[in-house]
Amino acid sequence: MEDEIIKIDMPQNARRIIGELEAAGYEAYIVGGCVRDALLLKEPHDWDITTSATPMQVKKLFSHTVDTGIKHGTVTVLFGSAAYEVTTYRIDGEYLDGRHPENVQFTSLLSEDLKRRDFTINAMAYHPERGLVDLFDGQGDLKNHVIRCVGLAHERFSEDALRMMRAVRFSAQLNFSIADDTRAAISDLATNLKQVSHERIRDELMKLICSDHPERLLDMYELGLTAQFFPEFNEMMDCEQITKYHCYTVGVHTLKVIENTRPDPVLRLAALLHDVGKLYTKTEEDGVDHFYGHAGVSAERAKEFLRDMRFDNDTTKQVCTLVKYHDPRMELTEPHVRTLMHDVGTALFPPLIELMRADMLAKSAYAMKSMSNVDRLEEMFVLCRDRGDCVTLKYMAINGDDLSEIGIPKGRRVGEILNALLMEVINDPEKNNRETLLSMAEEMNRE
Repeated sequence: MEDEIIKIDMPQNARRIIGELEAAGYEAYIVGGCVRDALLLKEPHDWDITTSATPMQVKKLFSHTVDTGIKHGTVTVLFGSAAYEVTTYRIDGEYLDGRHPENVQFTSLLSEDLKRRDFTINAMAYHPERGLVDLFDGQGDLKNHVIRCVGLAHERFSEDALRMMRAVRFSAQLNFSIADDTRAAISDLATNLKQVSHERIRDELMKLICSDHPERLLDMYELGLTAQFFPEFNEMMDCEQITKYHCYTVGVHTLKVIENTRPDPVLRLAALLHDVGKLYTKTEEDGVDHFYGHAGVSAERAKEFLRDMRFDNDTTKQVCTLVKYHDPRMELTEPHVRTLMHDVGTALFPPLIELMRADMLAKSAYAMKSMSNVDRLEEMFVLCRDRGDCVTLKYMAINGDDLSEIGIPKGRRVGEILNALLMEVINDPEKNNRETLLSMAEEMNRE
């Protein structure tokens, strides 16, 4: 690859920034992820630029800028809705907190800026006329599909512990292996991950499990990273399931379920957490393992984990709902299906079916015989939904005002009667008419 002439098709605005910086006497290159992605023939998400100009010099050249990280040399240049981060060549100071440099020193040397970066594939720069600058054989590692640290891996990870998760995340996104020395350094320094905020860990975890290779979570486990932020996963990997329905430990089963789901954040999180409650409900009878009530306990533990990792309330609610109802033990009758639709919500029911299928596919051949039950559940859901069966108060033929009109005073009693009526309607949709419901409400109020 060294002899090839590298050409990268850059956006016009990125060329313009480089051109104006160089016309003013400074150096400038696109750098990092955009160069990596372009060489992999992927469309870069962002086009970052590195330059010998200081932030103030950049600001003087462009009329629309935002001080996004000016302390560390970054100014965002705006062209309408398009944004480009322009960062001054820099040398990082000491990383006393294992995450951020105490200070940065601006430099006029591109080489100094590139040597501070995390991985060789992210430490390449490109100029439309001077071509590619690759001081650490990032091209070779791209060709060989390897994630390798720039310089000494122990130094890079000691500077910023989040880089350890990034190494595994990139390996999952790109389907690359991790170099032996880089793996060894992660294993040695894994406990340093405790210095990193849960928000940053969360973001890397989501990029990994929503990648095309979420099974690389196994690398995080083997390298000691999951033990730092999700120790229950390590216990799940060791938790045997001696039962005719399973052929893997809880942890390996969980990895299989994640692989069997599409890369939707809520669905992948639910797959990750759906069986964590088995750690707390496992019992043994006559040599057979049981996990009675594990779905409910899993939902409780999922809620704690998601809050600890600072997930938003909506994501937390959806994930916990999927986890709680992923293993419903019920007869496949329309009233039971409508009750499940009420509990789960019509919008979340299709993802629930997806999770149930993924869960089944990760079980034993014996358990797979029950896949027809999932198919039947889906058919009945579609039937009830398309027919417009009422499963929420919103679609009931009466409301609280109607109850007030027949003399039931507003307050808690109204809510109790409405919910009781809803259960009647869920059991028998024919009752969802105004006259029938008002008659039933009057009778309930007299009781």
